[in-house]
Amino acid sequence: VQLQASGGGLAQAGGSLRLSCAASGRSVNNYPAAWFRQAPGKEREFVAAINWSGGVTYYADSVKGRFTISRDNAKNTVYLQMNSLKPDDTAVYYCAYDVSSILRRPSITRSDYDYWGQGTQVTVSS
Repeated sequence: VQLQASGGGLAQAGGSLRLSCAASGRSVNNYPAAWFRQAPGKEREFVAAINWSGGVTYYADSVKGRFTISRDNAKNTVYLQMNSLKPDDTAVYYCAYDVSSILRRPSITRSDYDYWGQGTQVTVSS
């Protein structure tokens, strides 16, 4: 599975960005997906996760109410809509799939995810 993340960039505080993660090489429609992020000098942390159908989603407390994860299985793509951005959201954002958990609830644990995208930089200015 190859994952291509896009949509990052520079935004002002209070602004919005939409990240996309397109999968190729095989269908990932039956597997949970997630977004993680890593700020300079910090560990990679969980942001949001979604199950195979889109009916179950989890969010980190720091983004709850501001970010929305979704997926379009027809396009093999997962999205992260980010609103009300804060400077603390500045990080490289990574998408990931857990292909060991077919048709199961998503995990919020980094080590459960098998395939990772290359990351897309999000910078929020104050």
